[in-house]
Formats: sequence, structure tokens, C-alpha cells
Amino acid sequence: MKNNNNFRKALKAYYNNKFLGSPAARTIRLLSEYQEPLDRLRKNQIDDTIVIFGSARIKSPREAKRDLTILKRELKLAVHEPKKKRIQEKISDAEINLKNSKYYADTEELSYMLTKWSKSLNNGNKFVVSSGGGPGIMEAANKGARKADGFSIGFNISLPFEQYPNRYITPDLNFEFHYFFMRKFWFVYLAKAVVVMPGGFGTLDELMEVLTLVQTNKLRKKMAIVIYGKEFWDGIINFEALAENNVISKSDIKLFRFENTPEGAFEYLKKSLKNYIK
Repeated sequence: MKNNNNFRKALKAYYNNKFLGSPAARTIRLLSEYQEPLDRLRKNQIDDTIVIFGSARIKSPREAKRDLTILKRELKLAVHEPKKKRIQEKISDAEINLKNSKYYADTEELSYMLTKWSKSLNNGNKFVVSSGGGPGIMEAANKGARKADGFSIGFNISLPFEQYPNRYITPDLNFEFHYFFMRKFWFVYLAKAVVVMPGGFGTLDELMEVLTLVQTNKLRKKMAIVIYGKEFWDGIINFEALAENNVISKSDIKLFRFENTPEGAFEYLKKSLKNYIK
């Protein structure tokens, strides 16, 4: 019998983009940021990661040197004093960027060493380097893994500035998140070790989140935490003062380890991860 109903079929809820983007569907979006990465990670047989946190603003030595060279050239050509002053201020910033670019180089080297070692294990690619997927230290982490011909993960986050996927992420392991806490869940859930390179608010947030989870025994697994660059971090956080003021226990200082060279961090992590190698 012919259907004389002139009405169109209603759009299925899961095809309704207006609904899916609305406040009413927030729980569905949250679940999607759990389930979709889970599916992709399982398909790629990734169970264990080494997470490297750090600033999006730290430049590679090559880029930092180039920027400083250009500014010094501009200063030589400048005639008016106000312009000279502006360039000199930029040169001061560029010199700091060049100094900090060593952390980019160290991150790349450490990631390379860890990935090469991981690939040498019986089940290859056992410990996959994971980063926030953006520029700076994150890029260096993915770049080092790529250089060692290994997988690397990018857990990116949508931000109005700074954050865009770097080109060294394994394409099928390039993730994009809206919710910070879902992104941090995936950082920690698979991590067997964490390396915290110099960084700003975001890096501090990630460092404190991980330390709090370990301190409060919310993680059932053992996790090695390396804070890289003691010279930098001593000027940012006084952990000893926290213990002296009894706001953390003196034993909490032992939850992490400072390292200052890729070789030192690599050897420590290799020993710490031996219990996860079958």
C-alpha cells in the first residue's frame, strides 16, 4: 500500500549535528572523547606510553638561532632610537629562547633514545612516546620518535592560539580534544613514565596533576616521574620549601627525580620500566 504521508522522516539523533553540538549532548561528546581514542589505540595495539610534557613556546636551536641572527641584522640597520630599543628588547627575548632551545634538542634526543630502545624489545614499540601534539617541546618529542622510525602519539587540544598538530605525529595516532580533563585522562591512563620538560601554566598543571595522583595512590601502577632541567625548575618551584612548611611530606620529594641530560634520564627510565617488560 502506498504511503501517502507527506512528512519526511525525522533525522536520527546521532546524525543531528545541531543537537550533538548543544549543551544537552555534552555527555555524549565526553563519552566520544573516551571511546574514539580507546578504539584507535586498541587497533594500533598501544598499551604503554612514555609521556613527555613541556612548553609549546620553546623553539628548536635552529629556529632560535635564526630569529636572533635576523634581529641583530635589523639592529645594525636601524637608525631611530625608539626602533633600536624595541629591537634590543626582542633580542633579549631571543637570547632567552636560544638558551632554552637546548631543552628542545634534549627532548628530541631523549625521545629518540627511548623509541630506539623500545623497538629493540621483543614486542617492539612497547613504550610509545606521547606528547600534547603541538609545537615546541611536544614537537621535539614526536620528532625524536619519528627519527627512530617509531610510533608517536599526539594528544592535541583545541585552543585559540599556539596549539596545532605537529607533522611528526603518527597519522593514525593524532587526536584532537575539546575537554582538558579527557585529554589528561589519556595522558595518564596508558603512561608508565612521565618526563616533565620546562614549561608554563599547562606544564605545571600536568606536573601537579600527576604528582597528586601518585601522592594520593590514585594510580595502581608504578610510575616513574622525571623532572628535567633542575636549573630551570629550581627557579620555578621550591619543593624543599613545601616540605619544610609541612604542606607536603618529606617523602613526597622522592616521588620524582631530577635529570639534566638525555643520557641520565634514559638510563633512569630504562631501569624504572623493566618491570613492565615481559
